[in-house]
Amino acid sequence: MSELQADGLDQWKEYVFELYHTDDFPLDVNGLTYFALTDALIKYAGWAEQPLVYFWPSDPLIFLGMVDSKLPHLNDGLKVFEEAGYEYIVRNSGGLAVVSDPGVLNFSIIFPEEHQRLDINRAYSRMHELISQALAPYGVEVNAIEVPESYCPGDYDLSIHGRKIAGISQRRIGQGVAVMIYISMNGDQDVRSRLIKSFYDRGLQGKTINWDYPDIDPSVMTTVEAEIGEPIDVAKMTELIIQVLQDNAHGQALREGNFTHDILSTYMTAYDKMVMRNKKLLGSAFDKEAY
Repeated sequence: MSELQADGLDQWKEYVFELYHTDDFPLDVNGLTYFALTDALIKYAGWAEQPLVYFWPSDPLIFLGMVDSKLPHLNDGLKVFEEAGYEYIVRNSGGLAVVSDPGVLNFSIIFPEEHQRLDINRAYSRMHELISQALAPYGVEVNAIEVPESYCPGDYDLSIHGRKIAGISQRRIGQGVAVMIYISMNGDQDVRSRLIKSFYDRGLQGKTINWDYPDIDPSVMTTVEAEIGEPIDVAKMTELIIQVLQDNAHGQALREGNFTHDILSTYMTAYDKMVMRNKKLLGSAFDKEAY
């Protein structure tokens, strides 16, 4: 890891990243793929001592957190998604339910462990800095502060003009760590927020339990497009992020990642674990035939 050790924690932006995208993945892709592949790439980053960037946009899909499976009327809540035409899976990273669709960019920056362990807040700060740089041409300031009445609130929610545009989570395996983000680029964020609000309303039905769920106010969330006042989509944001990473690495091109036999083998093991996780947490609500 000589290059990473020499650069140190504050020089991460100068790393030359390998680029992965689910559009290039050689196997079938579904909701479980995104997180199983994340695990495989985290392990690969550790083995190869290689930073990665991984893009994984999706069709309409709900990423549930483990705590969402504790709702007292879970099956009633899940019907909200079914009625709206959304599939759902339980992810293996922290947090609560979030919405993914073609107007939302999901991507990860994945790091091998460096000479000093990358702590949680510093990892989140790297993502905040990357998104701030990517959106700098539009003259907006991206802030990192919890937006409590959003869905899946967290300390490093990203916002523009005080309204949330993105949420960040993290997953660490062995010698690697992934910082994952969803960014609402365009589309109807009000509909997304009301969808998750209805899920909790039906899932709780007024009951008070030991788990905390957000009291969602759709007005506190927005899209990047709405805040910058001009069209921008997932493809454009992907280009902006790649350009920032190339510029920071003194113009060096990102290396195209290769889905090697080792990565695919690790992925298959991780995928089986995701299937077992969803069977356990969702029970009969998990569509086993689809996965």
